[in-house]
Amino acid sequence: MTLTLTSDFDLPLLVAHADALDHNITTMADYCAAAGVLLAPHAKTTMCRPLIEQQLQAGAWGMTVATPRQARALVGFGVQRILLANVLVDERAIRWVSDQFLSGTAGEFLCYVESLDGVDLLERTLDLLSPPRTLPVLLELGVDGGRTGVRSREQARAVAERVAHSAQLSLVGTAAFEGVLRLGEGESIPADLPDFLTFVHDATVELTEAGLFDTEVPIVSAGGSSYFDVVVEQLGPDSFDFNVSTVLRSGCYVSHDHGLYHRTSPLDGRQTPDGPHLRPALELLASVWSRPEPGLVIAGFGRRDVPFDDRLPIVLGHYDEQDRLRPLPGWQVQKLWDQHAWIAVPPDTVISPGDVLSLGISHPCGAFDRWRSIVLLNAESQVIGSLEPAL
Repeated sequence: MTLTLTSDFDLPLLVAHADALDHNITTMADYCAAAGVLLAPHAKTTMCRPLIEQQLQAGAWGMTVATPRQARALVGFGVQRILLANVLVDERAIRWVSDQFLSGTAGEFLCYVESLDGVDLLERTLDLLSPPRTLPVLLELGVDGGRTGVRSREQARAVAERVAHSAQLSLVGTAAFEGVLRLGEGESIPADLPDFLTFVHDATVELTEAGLFDTEVPIVSAGGSSYFDVVVEQLGPDSFDFNVSTVLRSGCYVSHDHGLYHRTSPLDGRQTPDGPHLRPALELLASVWSRPEPGLVIAGFGRRDVPFDDRLPIVLGHYDEQDRLRPLPGWQVQKLWDQHAWIAVPPDTVISPGDVLSLGISHPCGAFDRWRSIVLLNAESQVIGSLEPAL
């Protein structure tokens, strides 16, 4: 039986288009291969086992996580190389990493260090556990006003020298996250992005020349989903006089969106018209509830259904009686409550309660967070399964 989305499911409903997901995974894998860089997609975007397995099958070097809890889930998925793009400070998590990766039979685990105190904490805890292998770590570099990460070359050198003399840790590279930089009005990339990446580059060169990496080919990792092309340009293999493994950690590319990454991705808003493009894979279906005023529609979705940390959802259109999507020019979501959306509409718009709206979202991480099950559709909009985020 073919299910009709607009009549056979309770609304609101988040759906994912499998053809767009497949296209995005292939497009990003091809981009990385052509650029000579590795990809460790950030799993926090979806935390969906089928998509993570598909990314690995497409050639991903490993998977990135933000928390030990996410890492535990990926071990359950069978992921063999996990990069915790964060510091590791909780004793319970350190014990688990030691048991699972340093003393056990699991694959490879890497995390960040960025302070002498953090190095001391890892050493003390691992010393008590006496793991047979050292823990590979990346030195994180940050920016003033940003998140974690050393703020100067002097700090970078001090932490790196401390790790180099550690019996429990092994320094294998550097890492940074350029997504903390603010995008100014009218800018396509943050004005201070080149300087920040130069800081990462020069610190990596200095630590290599000082012989502080415990590997012949250090890792250099950066690259969210907005400016990874600039990362490739400034931190890619061709930018160093020695061998490096440049690892991007983009995650939101897998579903893309109609907002933040539509504007900022080098494979969409900042791409040349004839280049490869990512496609938005997520769509929210919601009912018109009320037309209380000529220029206002109240729709049945809200903050519990869609992300709103970047921008509010985009009205793509409405479905007619034959389930054909019809555009709705001039419609704009103005505000959200938990389950209500205020949408400004042209006063002469013809719309009725029960009509089904199609909406695009911005910043997909928050969409996957909100839905325990996402309906998966093929190119003919037939239901072929579901995506179920693990966390």
